[in-house]
Amino acid sequence: MPSITTTDGLDIYYKDWGSGQPIVFSHGWPLSSDDWDPQLLFFLNQGYRVVAADRRGHGRSTQTDGGHDMDHYADDLAAVVDHLDLRDAVFVGHSTGGGEVVRYLARHGQNRAAKAALLAAVPPLMVQTDANPGGLPKAVFDDLQAQLAANRAMFYRALPAGPFYGYNRPDREPDEAVIDNWWRQGMMGGAKAHYDGIVAFSQTDFSDDLRKITIPTLVLHGDDDQIVPIDASARKSAELLPNGELKVYPGFPHGMPTVEAPTINADLLAFIRS
Repeated sequence: MPSITTTDGLDIYYKDWGSGQPIVFSHGWPLSSDDWDPQLLFFLNQGYRVVAADRRGHGRSTQTDGGHDMDHYADDLAAVVDHLDLRDAVFVGHSTGGGEVVRYLARHGQNRAAKAALLAAVPPLMVQTDANPGGLPKAVFDDLQAQLAANRAMFYRALPAGPFYGYNRPDREPDEAVIDNWWRQGMMGGAKAHYDGIVAFSQTDFSDDLRKITIPTLVLHGDDDQIVPIDASARKSAELLPNGELKVYPGFPHGMPTVEAPTINADLLAFIRS
């Protein structure tokens, strides 16, 4: 399997398919690069080079007990991008992956980037603080950690079967294959990485990072996202980005890149080509 070795000795698995302008995809918690399959195949067939890596502790990358924070995530992404010498790239991040993209661009610069897209992404800050009263209470994320620690397999079944894809809504018919695929990806990764990752995606403040990003950035979010509520995330991110554009999808859930792939792919393609 193709992989690079980080400075702290971890193997990061990645996919690198096709040629042309590169599009780099960063996946959400607690999944893997496989979650981007609907996008990877679509953009490959549109003539793009598609790259996606498994985050440390996720998927086929090394399970480790340390480095599960946004700085390490961004540095690992930079290691893949530098190894492949990607230039004029479009960086696309979903959920936690959106935070990874934002931290990468702020921490490592935009010289290799042309554009970015944030899909149902966690920036600027998920947790409620005095400075962020609209965030979710810390108890919400403490409960996620508790459920993971108590019975990860059950937790990873309930989340995609319920709010992640909006299958708890009366107008959405659950797709058992989609739920099973989420569970498969989650259980491939390490429990410690996923446990610590909840802190990373919920407590990292990306506000200053967003202000530094000057490339065109498209912010896509569903207004029925029950995992990353839109008012505390996308709407604020679009305001902080110097060159940001917000597109809101009525009724779309958090997992919209999978269950609403045709719409998301078409809008991403239009943005990349514009």
